[in-house]
Amino acid sequence: MHAGPIWLGPEDLEELLELRAVIESQRRAFGALADGSGQLAPRLLLPNERDGSVAFCYASRLSHATGPVAKFGSVNPGNRNLGLPSVSAVVVVLDPVTGQPRAFLDGEAVTTARTSAASALAAKLLSRPGPVEVAVLGCGVQGRAHARALAATLPVSAIRMWSPSEASRRSATTTLEEELGLPVRPSADARGAVDGADVVVTATTSAEPVLEATWVLPGTTVLSVGSFAPDRREVGDDLVRAAATIVVDHPETAAQQAGPIVRALEHALIAPSDLVGLGDIVNGTAPGRYSDEDIVFYNSVGLGIQDAAAAWLALDRAAARGRGTAVGGTATGGQS
Repeated sequence: MHAGPIWLGPEDLEELLELRAVIESQRRAFGALADGSGQLAPRLLLPNERDGSVAFCYASRLSHATGPVAKFGSVNPGNRNLGLPSVSAVVVVLDPVTGQPRAFLDGEAVTTARTSAASALAAKLLSRPGPVEVAVLGCGVQGRAHARALAATLPVSAIRMWSPSEASRRSATTTLEEELGLPVRPSADARGAVDGADVVVTATTSAEPVLEATWVLPGTTVLSVGSFAPDRREVGDDLVRAAATIVVDHPETAAQQAGPIVRALEHALIAPSDLVGLGDIVNGTAPGRYSDEDIVFYNSVGLGIQDAAAAWLALDRAAARGRGTAVGGTATGGQS
């Protein structure tokens, strides 16, 4: 019997959630979702029209051998003006036998790690072979995490970063160039960032499209992670129509929650059968790309089973390394 729940904070998770291990955890998560061995409850969203924030709640189980995992949090775009992260959340892990809490994890750290790792996995499966130039629209936590994840996964030759904030894009590019040892350049406009890119990431919380299909060359892979709710649309109808393949993290969830997908279905631009689950590509039951000239669009809203896979990875590693702080008690190691 375990001694009681522990807290894993950002410093713990930075050590425990090593990128390649998290990518493999996401491969397992999507595979389990596709073959039915994982469980995913419908996602709950509570929008606040007054300030544009959205509270969310996920619940899932990766396998029968792992306990249920839930994440509760909120996306508050206005936090940028306060110098605070736009996403705040906590992840709760329950014991698979007793149902008692095993751990509480910083939700922002888990979300950042699993989202960028899933995008890296998708990019690996969907992108054309050969050197890659990457454009990232959005220089916040997710934009920077995606630049790091893609640089570690693909043969990236250069990265261009765009944000409406000059200070944000210059800070991001300076930091990333030092970390990655690659040419990382700021772009004053989104179109300039996208020009000639092989992989384009949209990591904003925009309700209006920040990417136009006419900017995207044949063969490009577009990864959208900010269109996580019906009122968030980083890409427009033109990009959805231009895509030869539309890949989503979960077709049923995307049809209800992913802004560009919801709109395209409502206007009969696509049919539900056009949506390909990433898990089917992981398991080899569906192709992700038919031609090197195809534009492939991946829209991720984020799933609870992704959190479950990352959380159990962190918890197993924490036990092996003595990381975490006993809730209501003293540190078991690692975090001050």
